[in-house]
Amino acid sequence: MGLFRYLKEKFSKNRSEEKKEETKLYQQGMAKSRSAFAGKLKELNKRYQKVDSAYFEELEEILIEADVGVDLTLRLVEELLEKSEKENIHDPNVLEEELVDLMFVGYVEKGEGVINEIHYAKDSPTVLLMEGVNGVGKTTTIAKLAYRALKQGKKVLLVAADTFRAGAKEQLSIWAERLGVEIVLGKDGADPASLCFEGAKKALAEHVDLLIVDTAGRLQNKANLMAELGKMKKVLGREIPGAPHETFLVIDATTGQNGVSQARAFKEVSDVTGIVITKMDGTSKGGIILSIRDELGVPVRFIGLGEKMEDLKEFDLDEYLHALLMEA
Repeated sequence: MGLFRYLKEKFSKNRSEEKKEETKLYQQGMAKSRSAFAGKLKELNKRYQKVDSAYFEELEEILIEADVGVDLTLRLVEELLEKSEKENIHDPNVLEEELVDLMFVGYVEKGEGVINEIHYAKDSPTVLLMEGVNGVGKTTTIAKLAYRALKQGKKVLLVAADTFRAGAKEQLSIWAERLGVEIVLGKDGADPASLCFEGAKKALAEHVDLLIVDTAGRLQNKANLMAELGKMKKVLGREIPGAPHETFLVIDATTGQNGVSQARAFKEVSDVTGIVITKMDGTSKGGIILSIRDELGVPVRFIGLGEKMEDLKEFDLDEYLHALLMEA
């Protein structure tokens, strides 16, 4: 059974209320992307009873406009064209099913499997470094991840180590107060590594489960950023074995290929273990997830599908493709 039919069958079966709610959230959060991608794909299929070179050119355009990425788009279209010729497939609806299969397999194979939830250390606080340029929603994402951990019964501590951006610590402090979690603060311009040291000591002494460290989003000078992050990691690792255990990069989906460029730049200076995609509900460029995975091999771990605290979800590849390609 192809993935397209598998998804149809899976989402038509009786499912738990929790799963139905998650599907609904994905559907709502990706409505713009679905309209731009699946809507255009269906229009394309209606206009062509039999595929030809013009069909493949239009398909290429739809994929690029959805921010699937030029390299991945060209490869997908080339593989579909080859399959069409080799297996004598000329029905655009059949090729659409083959496209979904290729998108799924490509995501799974481009890296070490599909990993979602935060991996907690067994005998020490788990340290999560949060990276991302200014304006991508990093502070709000930290709050949502903290909220998620609290709901799971975890003890959370925040470290406001973005001492470069004016107002960063104040924003994080407001969220800490709302969530009822402690936060380590320093003066504007303070050494981020010293705050990491203080945070690590506090996390150990108070048996914290999750230590979330905010970092500066300066990409203008990658050498300085690399040195700063290196120092922070060294301090954290010295105090807590294996720290940082996770490094998440926050990407704003509405920035499209610029977000992919940001991801590439951060991966050059940091060991990124996962991507958090924000503002998916505000863009028609849903293909960015496939583009990031293809270019960097880094899994998308969480996806922001709305503004509420509960709207940050573990990334589910089935839910994503279903929401991108078909109505519930």
